[in-house]
Amino acid sequence: MKTDRRQIKACEIAGQMIGLSEIKGTKHNPEIVKFFAEAGHSWVKDDETAWCAALMGAVLKRAGLQGTGKLNARSYLEWGNPVDIGSAKAGDIVVFWRGSRDGWQGHVGFYVATKGDNIIVRGGNQGNKISEAAYPASRLLGVRRMTVADVQVTPPAPSGIIAALVAFIKGLLK
Repeated sequence: MKTDRRQIKACEIAGQMIGLSEIKGTKHNPEIVKFFAEAGHSWVKDDETAWCAALMGAVLKRAGLQGTGKLNARSYLEWGNPVDIGSAKAGDIVVFWRGSRDGWQGHVGFYVATKGDNIIVRGGNQGNKISEAAYPASRLLGVRRMTVADVQVTPPAPSGIIAALVAFIKGLLK
């Protein structure tokens, strides 16, 4: 499976923001609030709301891909295609359980590497900031990848002189 380059780009975009963090107190980091808007949830106006899925949706959008449109991390278990952890590549999306394996809470980020019993994840809301952090492999729910074959490209409609030529030729063929 060849990874869609835009997924790798999304991971790189997140990497360029490592260190971006919440603002303690009553103020909120406008960049984090912007992630919510880009992910389709402009009603969120704070950086206290769990924002790992908002970051994921925002960086996927910036890279030209569609996120899940949801703020729950586990929604990314339905995104792209499943990948075995043994075949994971940097930039794949990883989803972990939080609270309980059967619950609704989770965490989503980008796979960086496996080190021992941990998976290194690049993501948001990791210690209230964008960082690379270790998560126990025992909490992994899934690895997801968007492949080139999954992306359906629709060619743009002809415009200008091309549209006029197409219309002219169609008229001749009638």
